[in-house]
Amino acid sequence: RSVASNRPKVEDLHLVNLTKSFDDFKAVDNLSLTIPAGSFFALLGPSGCGKTTTLRMVAGLDEPTSGQIKLGPDDITNLPPYKRWVNTVFQSYALFPHLTIYENVAFGLRRQKAENIDDQVKAMLELVELTTQAQKKPQQLSGGQQQRVAVARALINEPDVLLLDEPLGALDLKLRRQMQLELKRIQTEVGITFVHVTHDQEEAMTMADTIAVMNEGKIEQLGSPVQIYEHPKTVFVANFLGQTNLFEGTVAGIEGDELVVKVKDTTFYVPLATTDIRSGRIILGVRPEKVKIVDQGKTGLPKNQINGSIKLTAFVGVSTQYEVITNWGQEISAFEQNVDPTDLGRPGQAVTLAWEPRHSFVLNPDDDLSAGLDTSWDE
Repeated sequence: RSVASNRPKVEDLHLVNLTKSFDDFKAVDNLSLTIPAGSFFALLGPSGCGKTTTLRMVAGLDEPTSGQIKLGPDDITNLPPYKRWVNTVFQSYALFPHLTIYENVAFGLRRQKAENIDDQVKAMLELVELTTQAQKKPQQLSGGQQQRVAVARALINEPDVLLLDEPLGALDLKLRRQMQLELKRIQTEVGITFVHVTHDQEEAMTMADTIAVMNEGKIEQLGSPVQIYEHPKTVFVANFLGQTNLFEGTVAGIEGDELVVKVKDTTFYVPLATTDIRSGRIILGVRPEKVKIVDQGKTGLPKNQINGSIKLTAFVGVSTQYEVITNWGQEISAFEQNVDPTDLGRPGQAVTLAWEPRHSFVLNPDDDLSAGLDTSWDE
């Protein structure tokens, strides 16, 4: 650590019973969380779930109503922002328009009257691959380049934690995807803790080691992207993280190591190990890309099967997306890789949908089936 070599190593960030209330509204509700040192951690959730408020409390920009924020053993709850080893990168970048890129990155070190400023700035510009842009002004750079300058300016102060608040929200889709990989590369190289706030599920899954899915001020589920996507614990998580097909059914018994579930007049199977439910109502889920779509009458299919007819076909490049109406009138999605795009199903065609029991997951029958669905289009 060139700026302060006597500082201890990066520590875990602990949020302990953290609550933030605005009058009667609890934006963050008794949140406890440990963010491991050196990890890329995402707080993911819809607008108003409390993720940005949590970030602002860690940054010292908002004061908690109750609870603690600790960096390793040190309680930083009441420290002013400039005394925390925490820096924030905002969606707006907040670069100084009158300064060159070099001077923007050097700004924090000049205020600290640090030594070897030139070496440190050059090393940081190399890290974010902007060495050739050093003498330009921010408005001469693209949005993605400006974002990298903002990251460099924050990292040069050697924080223990870098907070990223919707950092890619202003970029177009292609550039956003490119920057996701850039930020992941930078985090891996510098090895400090990144805490990334986003409502974009793909962004969180691409970049983060661990995701906390937030809803109404609480954490719905915490885990790796694979765990949360493949084994959602609530309808909210299943719907919010990607697309899913959900069926309301009842437990019909047990066969071997599988739970037998009846949905209307159709029988499905789920591994017993995936659920504690053994009787009564149940919600069964499966992701669209796990569902195979074939002409009716085909044999040798996985044992979870539904007959229906194609309602809609959408060719989206890497896959074809089908909407299929079951014989009881429910709409089901199936995504198929485009191996042969000339062989697309047609609306009205009779098909069978099939998937392996191990690709099913089971959710609480009292959950609202619409929880976590994107309603931003009607805001």
